Amino acid sequence: MLESTFQVLVLVWVVLTALALFCLALSIGSHWGDWGRLLGPYFSGERRAHAFMREMLTPEEYQQVTTCGYLDVTSPSTPDRTYRIPGAGGLVHVYEHGHAIMDLCLQPVDVLPEGDVVVMHKLMILGNEDEYLMKANRFAPGIITLRRGFL
Repeated sequence: MLESTFQVLVLVWVVLTALALFCLALSIGSHWGDWGRLLGPYFSGERRAHAFMREMLTPEEYQQVTTCGYLDVTSPSTPDRTYRIPGAGGLVHVYEHGHAIMDLCLQPVDVLPEGDVVVMHKLMILGNEDEYLMKANRFAPGIITLRRGFL
């Protein structure tokens, strides 16, 4: 009895989801075959950003982003300071002597693909660390958690 009720609920959910997708497709004036055209720019932008990130990072840095989900950038001006840039958005964690000292939030005005944001943080830190710190919002370490998946 319970199993058949569950199966009916799943079937109703699937039908309603398909109906919602169909209505969404009609409301934006497209057909089912146009989904690739609609989503293509997003995925091609992400692909280009990923390729750009691979080009701009050293092989070791790229490996770190893809396996660990973050990039560690050593401070050009403060000894033993490391910026941990998340590969999929979120706060940049700052460590000195292996201890978290602050979290930073600095985002571009327009939405950019994740790979471009990683490169943006690295170049800003290495190019003008003082300006980077001046523009970023600072938080106590660990007080705000913004977690997502990683590349």
